[in-house]
Amino acid sequence: MAKKFTGIYAALATPFVGEEIATEKFKDNIQKYNAFDLSGYVVLGSTGECVSLSDEESAKLVKTAREAAKRKKVIAGTARESTKLTIEFTNRMADCGIDAALVRPPSYFKSKMSREALKMHYLAVADRSRVPVIIYNIPQNTGITLESQLIAELAKQPNITGLKESGGNIAFLGELVRHLPPDFSYLLGHGSAFLPALLLGASGAILAVANAAPGLCAKIYRLFMEGKIKEAAELQLDLIPLNKVVMETYGISGLKYAMDIQGWYGGPVRSPLQPVEEKGKAELTELIRKLI
Repeated sequence: MAKKFTGIYAALATPFVGEEIATEKFKDNIQKYNAFDLSGYVVLGSTGECVSLSDEESAKLVKTAREAAKRKKVIAGTARESTKLTIEFTNRMADCGIDAALVRPPSYFKSKMSREALKMHYLAVADRSRVPVIIYNIPQNTGITLESQLIAELAKQPNITGLKESGGNIAFLGELVRHLPPDFSYLLGHGSAFLPALLLGASGAILAVANAAPGLCAKIYRLFMEGKIKEAAELQLDLIPLNKVVMETYGISGLKYAMDIQGWYGGPVRSPLQPVEEKGKAELTELIRKLI
């Protein structure tokens, strides 16, 4: 059975004008990204500042993305801190037309998130979700690392269709990929390890850096699929410093600035996140000039 989710998905940034979401600018960004060979988009992910958005704002963004994305797939982050609320919000987003739900683990009570608690949570969400569920492992933000054995067990649930793994741990992929069903989608969430992950069996990637370099990310995937590994590796070496500076050094505000200087709308981050400083702007401008 074919994997449902392959290729490159841009983990979309949320545009604000002041402190308000800007759906028209969001729509315009997506329409411009449609010209690139992307498989689809992730809305309400970490890059989208999901934890800073209300449910109403989230629904507006998903509806806008669904309209603008045309035939490309739309995945939405739907996690809440309880199983009940996660199920309710997931199905609310299903009504907005998403193709899958991206669900990070509950983390506020992280000391109580035992293996059994996490397993129960994901199985309950998958059982009652009207769309496929993609597990979201992002320990740098949640403080919870989903064990490979737990993911392998959860992958047996028919409605759990994939994993986004944002730790960039190639060893983790290596120990897990052989234990996954053939139709299960392993999507890397770390641009610096993208090509190595593909070589070890990843299905594709959900990348924040694709907001600033959609063509570069898509070309790496295309060259890999064509068996042109040397050419793909050369581009991966370009992607690594860009991903490091944009995502690791300056974060979402840096990513949004990298979008702004190329003609997409990044705009401000929502408080309490802070804008990138002038030194960072200069570094980002120089790097973009060299690589893009």
